[in-house]
Amino acid sequence: MTERRSGHFTRHGAALLLALAVLLRTPALAHDRTTSYSTWDIRGDQAQVTVRLAELDISRFPWAVAAGADLDRQLGEYLTTHLQLRAGGQPCALIEGPRRLETAVGRRAYEWRLRCAGPGELQIRTAVLLDVAPAHLHFARLTRDGAAPLERVLSDSERVWVLAAANAPHPAESGGTSLAGYIGLGIEHILSGYDHLAFLLALLLMGGTVAEVARIVTGFTVAHSITLGLTVLGYVRPDTAPVEALIGLSIALVAAENAWLLSRRGPVLPWVVAGTLATLALVATRGYGRVPALTLAGLALFSICYFGLLRRVARTATLRWGIAFIFGLVHGFGFAAVLGEVGLPPDRVVHALFGFNVGVELGQLAVVALVWPTLAWVTRRWVALRMPIIEGGSAAVLTLGVFWFVTRTFG
Repeated sequence: MTERRSGHFTRHGAALLLALAVLLRTPALAHDRTTSYSTWDIRGDQAQVTVRLAELDISRFPWAVAAGADLDRQLGEYLTTHLQLRAGGQPCALIEGPRRLETAVGRRAYEWRLRCAGPGELQIRTAVLLDVAPAHLHFARLTRDGAAPLERVLSDSERVWVLAAANAPHPAESGGTSLAGYIGLGIEHILSGYDHLAFLLALLLMGGTVAEVARIVTGFTVAHSITLGLTVLGYVRPDTAPVEALIGLSIALVAAENAWLLSRRGPVLPWVVAGTLATLALVATRGYGRVPALTLAGLALFSICYFGLLRRVARTATLRWGIAFIFGLVHGFGFAAVLGEVGLPPDRVVHALFGFNVGVELGQLAVVALVWPTLAWVTRRWVALRMPIIEGGSAAVLTLGVFWFVTRTFG
């Protein structure tokens, strides 16, 4: 029976790996949702603009790959023409810059100054990255004539931010993103966050009772809510690059666990996983990769201990909620990255955090409510499909997890 299951896993896994090799060539799966950030300090008829974005997102531009030493000039021109302040329908004139600023590794930032010659309504318009990443989100933060700062989330469906008059009685309400807007942002983020969805799918593939699935989802929810809140409120400030890599690793580990549970639960896979992580830890000590060596070494030890515990329990769901919780903490840091760089004013942090987290939970529950009953119904009605679905799905998720981990660590 085990040999036959292994054969099934090999055949279905090979077919899905081939399909994923094709799918991973598309931008939708090759990279996650992209984000960029801008701050606008408008005083009178002049504005100081600062823009931040990831180098990985810049690689989407065909011309950026071949730009070489001329990249800063070309990228500066692109940003100043695709992110504009307009007065009375006319673009404000560039009077200084753009110039590149010092940033953390993997990020780029540019600033420039504008002057708005004519009167009329002010608007911020963005088309940044939308030509190569239609799902791109741009977070704009505005300070005008010393008033309280406002923030707005712009996207392909809402490219223009019409600025409230400087003397408006309630500028925060008329200019900033609403609670409903942040809820919508949270829903969009989870539904387009392929890595988070892949992690949930890996946990749901093995099935279980309603209570077991509820514990798994609750563990993930509570964990990512904790780290999301701690990060956005400023209590912890994790480095984004290793967090994104570890999210990929968490997906691969859960999918590998599925494969191990379908076999004899032998010692080979746990030691392969632990050995690989230990080797990567040694590589990290030489300065390669974005994940710290101590983190990788700790994960190697954790893997051995976790697989050892799994061997001793009859129903693995009693432990899987714990793995959902532990890796949910990491995913929460990933969620926080969306809001963390916006620089929200203190009186807007709780407003944005609550709305975004509610949106993430609603999107997550919608996915679980759709996927898990469908999997349960299909596997009950066509029992012969249960193993191919679990094996093939796990192979697909494992491939994605390894791909994300490798590209985010060494790419």
